[in-house]
Amino acid sequence: MRNKSVVTDARQVQLAAEMVRLGARLQVLEAETTLSRERLLKLYKEVKGMSPPKGMLPFSTDWFMSWMPNIHASLFTDIYRFITVNTPSRGIEAMMTAYRLYLEHLHVHQLEAALSFTRAWSLVRFLDAKMLDTARCTQCGGHYVVHSMDLHHDFVCGLCNVPSRAGKTRKAAEDLAVLGERRTFVPLPAAATPARRRVAVAA
Repeated sequence: MRNKSVVTDARQVQLAAEMVRLGARLQVLEAETTLSRERLLKLYKEVKGMSPPKGMLPFSTDWFMSWMPNIHASLFTDIYRFITVNTPSRGIEAMMTAYRLYLEHLHVHQLEAALSFTRAWSLVRFLDAKMLDTARCTQCGGHYVVHSMDLHHDFVCGLCNVPSRAGKTRKAAEDLAVLGERRTFVPLPAAATPARRRVAVAA
């Protein structure tokens, strides 16, 4: 019979490697695993072929309020909450699954990711700490990330009320056209086959 601590340790290494591949910073690995910093540094170099970037993690909620980041953060939040409500997945496992589906959704619609893995991880922590929440747009009915302490009466999202500075480049305009047509992000039913299971959108 295999030693339980060995199995647990092996899973920790696998989990850390998966997070590194998704773009996790070293501080995230330290927070989500029980592995030592020295071991995580070695693992990061083995997976990425380079040392992890230095510097502090993003800690402000304000980043999620700017136009494009807010749309992407809201998309990720929809997916993450769907997973936690409809599957047994919780914690970092649910967060990783949601981030993979977020990236897959962007790939299908040929959009660039605005939300890094570390930003998504921070977003989940802000939501859990009640520093951020979601509000329902009174025009399109979608749910968007907002500051918890703000007033959200008659809230209108950034897709229904696009700021004048948005979409000035050709790529931004193309992304806006796609996002503007798809305001509610709903994963396909679990009955879909694995090969066809995608994050779908309801126009």
